[in-house]
Amino acid sequence: MELDDFGEALDALVSAGAQNFGDCASIESLHRELSRFEAFVTEATAAFEASEEWAAEGAKTAAAWIATRCHLPRAVARRRVRLGRTLRQLPCCTEAWREGQIGTEHARALASARRHRTEHSMARDEPMLVAQACELGFEDFERVLDYWKQLADPEGADDADEARRARRNVYLESSYSGLWLGQMTLDPVSGSIVSAELNRLERQLFDADCAEAAERLGRRPRIDELTRTSGQRRADALVEMATRSAAAPADGIRPAPLFSVFVGYETIKGRICELENGTVLSPSALVPWMDSAYFERAIFSLGGRVDVSVRARLFSGGTRRAIELRDRICTHPYCYEPAENCQGDHIEPYAQGGATTQENGRLLCGFHNRLRNQRGDRRERPPPSPVAAA
Repeated sequence: MELDDFGEALDALVSAGAQNFGDCASIESLHRELSRFEAFVTEATAAFEASEEWAAEGAKTAAAWIATRCHLPRAVARRRVRLGRTLRQLPCCTEAWREGQIGTEHARALASARRHRTEHSMARDEPMLVAQACELGFEDFERVLDYWKQLADPEGADDADEARRARRNVYLESSYSGLWLGQMTLDPVSGSIVSAELNRLERQLFDADCAEAAERLGRRPRIDELTRTSGQRRADALVEMATRSAAAPADGIRPAPLFSVFVGYETIKGRICELENGTVLSPSALVPWMDSAYFERAIFSLGGRVDVSVRARLFSGGTRRAIELRDRICTHPYCYEPAENCQGDHIEPYAQGGATTQENGRLLCGFHNRLRNQRGDRRERPPPSPVAAA
């Protein structure tokens, strides 16, 4: 097939009108074909680099030629050339990408995981990793790949975590107009601590804004009728954090827990360790926190564990905590709302006799909980396998 033929087929598709391909099946098919085409372009780019035809025009590298002639950012051209080069060592990944079973980001993640110290492990485990990429959502696949990197290159994982911590930085300066401008970069654990408290205070401010607007309007307000935006509430929450810090004694008792980490037998035996939000850590990243750590045992699937009552209307106490640790995010397949923003929902509705137990509970964000009650939408994502104790 000539490229002219491909261009004519693409012209025909465009002429048919994009609006005629706005259904679910067409969008899924279009993205699959897009992945296949990106795989083909990347392989062709690798062949172009190997041919050295670019050198005849005075280009120093294939990436320089592509960036100039194809009007791409140099960084994008370099990444594509580098990915094409690495694909030669990843036959399973290449085949799956070529078939549209995985996408560009999967291929990049696999390629970045293949380093000098992991090449032998990658040669052995590539089929397993590609199978996971084909089966899981991308975020879940990233977590699997992070675990694999922990086991395949423990020293490299420790070095990477130390490098992440070393990149922490906060910039806050007054501008010429009197406004304060800033930027924040935190390591996973520190970021989890700050984010959790910031979100907690922002939710309190949101509830206060909703109550004020309801009293002012005499009805349930819309989001755009609140006096503050989400960004403004977060700014006010940050000021509140600073105010409370200044008011607290330096030797005061600190609240706990500040963050949750999933560990278990695998951590003791090997290197399985992650934050509640799914970020994978090397165990060495927890060393600075061990003196103040609390350990909480979470046991799942006890055949109807009850902490309050099977007829309690709301999930609370240990039952609620167990569901949070098990599900971590909204269980609707199209949602990734974190546990702290979700509600405990009865799988078998409470009104129909559903028990308030772990087995009959799940996390749903407010939107999907209402959707389920309004439309009977019962779709859900299988919960992530709990690492063990948190």
